[in-house]
Amino acid sequence: MYISILKFHHSITPLFLLVVSALLLVGCSASQRFAKEEKEKESVSRYERNKSYNDETDYNTEALETVTGIASYYADKYHGRQTSNGEIFNMYDLTAAHKTYPFDTIVKVTNLSNGKSVKLRINDRMPDYNPRIIDISYKAAIELDMLVSGIADVKLEVLKWGN
Repeated sequence: MYISILKFHHSITPLFLLVVSALLLVGCSASQRFAKEEKEKESVSRYERNKSYNDETDYNTEALETVTGIASYYADKYHGRQTSNGEIFNMYDLTAAHKTYPFDTIVKVTNLSNGKSVKLRINDRMPDYNPRIIDISYKAAIELDMLVSGIADVKLEVLKWGN
């Protein structure tokens, strides 16, 4: 009887391994359907986050708070990394880091040397020891024409407080 069990066991092992291997391969494959749904959700939520400062009727035209100081920008080194609010930093978005302002606060930053301004959404934090008042994205630095110097004297106006 022991010999007949071994023969049965021997004949089923290759088939069993083949089935288990096939199931493991199918289980490990990525589902395009779910990946597409996640991407669509991300693009919708990104639009929803950004629409508040692209739609001027959604915030005050007068500043709720105004400060002046030095702005700098950050780009390549942080591109693709997670920001303090959990988003992935994209240096081509109009976003900024601030020490204390709530996330999703909408600010208008004006370069005092050339009068150019840009509206940004706060989505990151900057270190307390940094003497600058705001760190802006690469795209914002282009808009303010401050790429060469890397820093600029700016006026920072809060247009809408975040949550």
